Amino acid sequence: MAESESTVINTDVKQKDLNEALVIAVTTRAIFSLEEEHKLYLEKGKEEYTRHQQANQDKPLPPGTAFAFIQAVQHVNKKILESNPAEKDLFDILVLSNNSPESGVRIINSAKHYGLEISKFCFVSNEDSTQYLKSHGVKLFLSADRTDVCNALRRGVSAALVFQQEVQVPSTPLRVVFDGDAVLFSNETDQIFQEQGLEEAVQYEQAMEDVPMGEGPLKAFAMHLGKMRKKFSQEKSPIRTYLVTARSGRDMGIRAIKTLREWGLEIDEAFFMDGAPKGPILAQIQPHIFFDDGLHNIQGARNVGVPSAWVPSCC
Repeated sequence: MAESESTVINTDVKQKDLNEALVIAVTTRAIFSLEEEHKLYLEKGKEEYTRHQQANQDKPLPPGTAFAFIQAVQHVNKKILESNPAEKDLFDILVLSNNSPESGVRIINSAKHYGLEISKFCFVSNEDSTQYLKSHGVKLFLSADRTDVCNALRRGVSAALVFQQEVQVPSTPLRVVFDGDAVLFSNETDQIFQEQGLEEAVQYEQAMEDVPMGEGPLKAFAMHLGKMRKKFSQEKSPIRTYLVTARSGRDMGIRAIKTLREWGLEIDEAFFMDGAPKGPILAQIQPHIFFDDGLHNIQGARNVGVPSAWVPSCC
């Protein structure tokens, strides 16, 4: 590893096989609420921030947006190991932080306080911490910093921007909601819609009905999640996945369904909203995380208390 990265291995957690595991990296501001501390950092500088974190190192940080998602992921690991104690295809969580190891003690203590099974804490002084994602085998990166997310996407890592909010969702099963275009799928049809309008987009979809769509930035993560889901019957699965798309089921739904079938990606429930607001159906699903490329959909989800992660289609 480069000298600018310091990794703390959590010996209380069994280390996973990176070749088998679904590795998720979260930043400290994604998993914990650090808004006051971040404001202090911006206004008073790194030294004052470090002093504050050291003085409060035994005071647990409040949960952040991705906290419940990580807890639900742990529950999936528990259920997988109950079914097969030798299973290596597990979730592996690491925290990627721009804190120094000295100011990062509070992060480690907070994770232990809540019983979070974080396998590694990576403290990175380099400005672009995403350069370490691939060396750790990361399949999904969640950050509260847009530059981080864009850098990760450019590196070919599934990534999304987490918006800080208070989250209260039922703990199990793990529920993940994906948007379709520019998230699971490529943005090819979205571009036609933006440039030429709905009628042209519908005609394009009908002409391309039997041709699978291209891959979106979160396809790789969704596929690995789907592989884990197949370890269980649908009734007993600790994982539930959803597609909630602005597409119309009548005019543009068939190609989406055929693409998922071609990929071998099984989704528990699919909702074709035909442009209607997504908030009401998301409030019913109560997901641990909702991925979308539209900021208006993200805001609608946040308005009903749904933890949301934006997948920027242009950085």
